[in-house]
Amino acid sequence: MELVLFDLDNTLLAGDSDFEWAQYLISRGVLDKEVYEARNQEFFEQYKAGTLDIFEFLDFQLKPLARHSREQLDAWHQEFMDTRILPMMTPQSVALVKKHLDSGAIVAIVTATNSFVTGPIARAFGIPHLIATIPAQENGVFTGKPRGMPAFKAGKIERVENWLESLGLCWGSFTRSWFYSDSHNDLPLLGKVSEPVAVDPDDTLRAHATAQGWPVISLRD
Repeated sequence: MELVLFDLDNTLLAGDSDFEWAQYLISRGVLDKEVYEARNQEFFEQYKAGTLDIFEFLDFQLKPLARHSREQLDAWHQEFMDTRILPMMTPQSVALVKKHLDSGAIVAIVTATNSFVTGPIARAFGIPHLIATIPAQENGVFTGKPRGMPAFKAGKIERVENWLESLGLCWGSFTRSWFYSDSHNDLPLLGKVSEPVAVDPDDTLRAHATAQGWPVISLRD
């Protein structure tokens, strides 16, 4: 049995769904451009630099979910999928996912981006399992806060291991395990699998992958 894990943003997607969701809400006038655009960019730069405070970011990113009905959020998300996400799903990404699914492997996306944003994206790829940061809800309404451990940096390992335990599995259940990622923020989980793969990596991950002899691939057109 084989395990295949994919990071989402800038790995399977040729872009960042978290960043684009905020930009989409700004474009619709849901969020104030002056207040949110600069802050969104600031958090994105912190993520790339490896200095992001995930809880500060989630406070920013999840609050808009608490201000609107689920019906309205779902309608916006459908337009977001059509206009922002589908163009970022490259043929190479779709083909790689299909190859692993067809092999009979257990396949999952592991992403820091919240599950409201990423659930429909995982379904669009045909990936059956999603390990994402969970936005808390009360009576079907988002609270604007996360629930449990965010799937970020070393938190991805904890979340993956909890998920495997829920399936009655562990790392030792698999003959091979893959993790595909673009980011040095994912070095903890990349170091955990038997087959780490750097995908269109940032400079820090590229240097580390080269030093370790890890494959470096591109999923871009």
